[in-house]
Amino acid sequence: ATELYTISYLILFSLLGTLARLGLQWLTFYPGAPEVMGVLWANFAGSLIMGFLSEDRRLFRDERHNGSGSGKSLNDAESGSDPEAAKAAHSKLKKTIPLYIGLTTGLCGSFTSFSSFIRDAFFALSNDLPTPINHPYTGAGPISTSSTVSRNGGYSFMALLAVIILTVTLCMSALKVGAHIAILLDPFTPTFSFVLLRKILDRAVVVIAWAAWLGAVFMAIWPPDRPSGPDSKGSWSNETWRGQAIFALVFAPLGCLLRFYASLKLNGISPSFPLGTFAVNIFGTAVLGMAYDLQHVRLEGSAMGGGRVGCQIFQGLMDGFCGCLTTVSTWVAELNGLRRKHAYFYGSASVLGGLGVLVVIMGSVRWTVGWSSTACVT
Repeated sequence: ATELYTISYLILFSLLGTLARLGLQWLTFYPGAPEVMGVLWANFAGSLIMGFLSEDRRLFRDERHNGSGSGKSLNDAESGSDPEAAKAAHSKLKKTIPLYIGLTTGLCGSFTSFSSFIRDAFFALSNDLPTPINHPYTGAGPISTSSTVSRNGGYSFMALLAVIILTVTLCMSALKVGAHIAILLDPFTPTFSFVLLRKILDRAVVVIAWAAWLGAVFMAIWPPDRPSGPDSKGSWSNETWRGQAIFALVFAPLGCLLRFYASLKLNGISPSFPLGTFAVNIFGTAVLGMAYDLQHVRLEGSAMGGGRVGCQIFQGLMDGFCGCLTTVSTWVAELNGLRRKHAYFYGSASVLGGLGVLVVIMGSVRWTVGWSSTACVT
């Protein structure tokens, strides 16, 4: 039952985290924006929540049983005289609570996206980072968000460093700020009652999560956003939001669950290098790179990315599966918990490994045949 509750929380919060990430990206991409990486806001917010949940000692204070059924309470864990030992015991026990796993691994992990961060870093290197118009628009022609002015390679390298430095430092800072907020609000933070958590929420989430996921699948098959029917050519060109969100929701739980089980199996292999998180971050980045290439290369005898639906599926794969498979919040939390030299090695290996993968996968297409515009609804 505990595993079923955990999986259900992961499904539900992966859907919510994906919607929050996409919504924040759209909200923060506006004319004259001081920074053009929409995913940076999502990575910052997810890391902030992760810091709060990691430091909080109130929300799950009434929890009476851990996942193994040993009957140890969190209050018992804090009854010792050593504050650090009590804090470690509290942290260890709450990591067995399905709702806590859903909030951290599900919500924060899906809210943030390592693959999108590395994609933006590659775009900065290749001078392809989408940029909102930042000058008065005269109305002459469509607004373009593409970088069309060539620049010196040194500037592209500086842009690459800017993306990496901004993301890593802001997310690490967000993790710390979230922890400070948890300490500040400790006297006012409510506590989930055992009855509410175990008897009501855990059971209700099974129905809610699976129904929500099935609803997304059904809406992907039978989209409700076709108000005017097909056009004169029989094409459904008037879809308004299926390709922007629904396909992402279909793939999101798959990525989140794969990340969860990969971390369970692989992170314990080496205490100085979280292999599970590293593996899913690199693998998800590679999948995103391949999906982007397929979406932006005209297949012989067909439209880009297999036409409109194919393009939307690739977009959903990148936003949903890759976005939830890879995580920045867990990554920075692990960096914060490792010894200094191990943290530098792990962080550098993750960034350089992910960037190297995209240079091979996306760069081999970008600098040879080139990319074409997509057929997706924007």
